[in-house]
Amino acid sequence: MNTSDINLFIRIVETGSITEVAKQQGVTTAAVSSALKRLEKQLDLQLLIRTTRQLRITAQGEQFLFHCRQALSSLEQGRIAAHQLQGQISGKIHLSVSSDLGRNSALPWIDELLDLHPLLSIDLSVGDSLSDFYLEQVDVALRYGKPQDSTMVSFHVATLKRVTCASPNYLSAFGEPLHPEDLREHNCLLHRRSGRLFNHWEYMDNAKTCNIKVEGNRVSNDTDIVRRWAISGKGIAYRSQIDVMSDLRDGSLVQVLPQYRSPPVELHLICPSSKQVSPAVIELRELLRKKLVI
Repeated sequence: MNTSDINLFIRIVETGSITEVAKQQGVTTAAVSSALKRLEKQLDLQLLIRTTRQLRITAQGEQFLFHCRQALSSLEQGRIAAHQLQGQISGKIHLSVSSDLGRNSALPWIDELLDLHPLLSIDLSVGDSLSDFYLEQVDVALRYGKPQDSTMVSFHVATLKRVTCASPNYLSAFGEPLHPEDLREHNCLLHRRSGRLFNHWEYMDNAKTCNIKVEGNRVSNDTDIVRRWAISGKGIAYRSQIDVMSDLRDGSLVQVLPQYRSPPVELHLICPSSKQVSPAVIELRELLRKKLVI
């Protein structure tokens, strides 16, 4: 059987749409339908019941789907193992990275990894929510914070400082906060993730902790947009150091309240299960750990 046809069958079941699979794969709807028909002819079975309104998998299709996934996984592991005998890292990683890291710091790191391992390929998704691994077929995600789902495999990559920062233009126009309480009088740029608004900023001065509820006229679910607002002088941001490190170095942003410490943020590399922990993922983890020593 053609493994491409099997892959298309799996994607049809996962998306529930032949048209959607065709769009994702960049082929015609007729080509996807033909692949499905070839499989059904070879098996002499009906895998999907197709109506004008929906696709529904048959009982035989469910059984075949289970073995298809096992077979393709086994083939991929075999290919990886064969290359490992030659000391080579290969395969394809579908990597999901948070927006700031994905658009800025992570790009040269990915280039370096691919230059070191020419048989490796990466499919990169960028966004701040923890991806639906199964729907989007994500192998590994780089995210702040440890996942709540204990079934996932999580590798600690780095512990990073948080910094409060603003552009020189903003500070010139509105003044610099000298105490965390002063933030109540400033326009603070806020981040929202999965419906949660991060509007409590925490600071420590020796043994004393100060938790400030801040407000502002700009909120985004994309942390890179928050960073860009800060650079353009729209307000004060509260970000991981790695997200704004280059901006602090070139003077686009200036750290404020440097005498106060904020709780660090943990960066994790997350796989949906141990099956996704391939030699390539381990290689990626080690590269990230090396790059994120600040």
